[in-house]
Amino acid sequence: MPMPHHRYRPYDTVDLPDRTWPNVVLDVAPIWCSTDLRDGNQALVNPMDAARKLRFFELLVSLGFKEIEVGFPAASKADFDFVRVLVKEDLIPSEVTIAVLTQARPELIERTFEALAGTRRAIVHLYNSTSVTQRRVVFGLDKAGITELAVRGTAMCKQLASDCEGEIVLQYSPESFHHTELQYALEICEAVAEEWGPTPQDKMIINLPTTVEHFPPNVYADRLEWFGRKFTRRAATILSVHPHNDRGTAVATAELGLMAGGERVEGTLFGNGERTGNVDIVTLALNLLTQGVDPKLDFSHLDETRRIVEECNDLPVHPRHPWVGELVYTAFSGSHQDAIKKGMHAQQRSESEVWDVPYLPIDPKDVGRDYEAIIRVNSQSGKGGVAYLLSSEFGLDLPRGLQADFARTVQAITDAEGGELSAAELHALFRTTYLDVRDPHELVSYRHEADENGDRLTATMRIGEETVEFGGEGNGPIAALVHGLGRRQDASISVLGYHEHAMSTGEDAVAAAYVEVDVDGLPAWGVGIHHSIVTASLHAVVNAVNRAALARRQQEALLHAFDPV
Repeated sequence: MPMPHHRYRPYDTVDLPDRTWPNVVLDVAPIWCSTDLRDGNQALVNPMDAARKLRFFELLVSLGFKEIEVGFPAASKADFDFVRVLVKEDLIPSEVTIAVLTQARPELIERTFEALAGTRRAIVHLYNSTSVTQRRVVFGLDKAGITELAVRGTAMCKQLASDCEGEIVLQYSPESFHHTELQYALEICEAVAEEWGPTPQDKMIINLPTTVEHFPPNVYADRLEWFGRKFTRRAATILSVHPHNDRGTAVATAELGLMAGGERVEGTLFGNGERTGNVDIVTLALNLLTQGVDPKLDFSHLDETRRIVEECNDLPVHPRHPWVGELVYTAFSGSHQDAIKKGMHAQQRSESEVWDVPYLPIDPKDVGRDYEAIIRVNSQSGKGGVAYLLSSEFGLDLPRGLQADFARTVQAITDAEGGELSAAELHALFRTTYLDVRDPHELVSYRHEADENGDRLTATMRIGEETVEFGGEGNGPIAALVHGLGRRQDASISVLGYHEHAMSTGEDAVAAAYVEVDVDGLPAWGVGIHHSIVTASLHAVVNAVNRAALARRQQEALLHAFDPV
């Protein structure tokens, strides 16, 4: 059954063939205005009490916001009282300007200025809806009537502002700008500006909100550039954008709006707001950071910011939320893990100040995250992710062949049990598989001698309940042990691969040795860890031979199970 598309109408485009915004590259942060305490708070199931609002306000100040919309004081006693607390208790830093919202209604404007009494500097955000539908359905007024409301409200703000000791900046929003004819939006903003009388020295703010997103970001950018060209007092105004997220494109709308001439952004931390929310200032700011632009906000402790916001809003932040979500720096996919592992190693070796790691557009440490959760292992993971965790968490630098060998073991377990393996579980599995393999042979001690004729090694081993001693010769202690083991077992044993590295430095340093052997055509890896690299290597050989013996028994058991005799 087709969707009822006939009930909806396409958006209007803007005739702007010489648009310039597509060529603009953002190289400076906008003026940020947080609306968390007003727009965000109005959208909460349980609006913030005074204590939570104050805590949120203090967070915004600490992050570097210079403009904070603190409420709609004429709408509720709680908002009015909160503004009074900020003013009377001198809680507003000198570099911060608070903003308050009011509709263009005389009694609400008067109450708003009462709330601001005694403030040093404040933005009075005046608005009225200008869209075709709201003019017809809500107000029952034509364009002239709506303009009269806005101008009359502006005149009252101007009169009351003249009686204030502090500075009042007027902000005007033609609410529902998205559904307002462009020419009329321009006309009503011109009328408001004419009444207020801004100058390049004392600017007003014109805020053009996508109160409900009804068109894509490029159309908004066209509308903003068109408006900026036509508005006669452009030099005396700050052009502000206030996108909502109904189409899921608020961030793009804001970015393109800034490219089209916007100088100021209103939004909330992590995008809280009515319906699908306001534009997310955190995402916008960190998008700028990744392009080498100073965002002028401090998100270097982003997890703590998220925790406070979640507590104040009583809303969780999605684990995949850009830049801050619990899982956004985590890779489960094998190919991603391999690229990240190699990229992290290359970054460390290069010692470059420029961050360049696959799948990680930002260094997690720049926003207060660590590297512990970059790679997590589940059934989708590969050898790169397993190797990265063992290396970063436990100092085990596995050779490629061993990476692949162990990854198969991990894959079998995660496929069978589901879920993921933590780094500690991965390490325990690695030890069980390659390090603590004492059946049938366990190296108890050894004596090693070397001269110009080669190496001789005498090993004492526990085999089951029996302790035996045997010797071997070769070009080095490993070759001598392999020779002796092969002779005792009457088996052909050869070393296919050998790797070693120090796991730490200093007097208590330990070394890891990785050995791959072939026992009668059956390859197997073993690992040894010890303060002596020779001892570590010999343990690795014994572990590898034991694993080959185990694999042989498993092969024989499988053949026996299918033997028809």
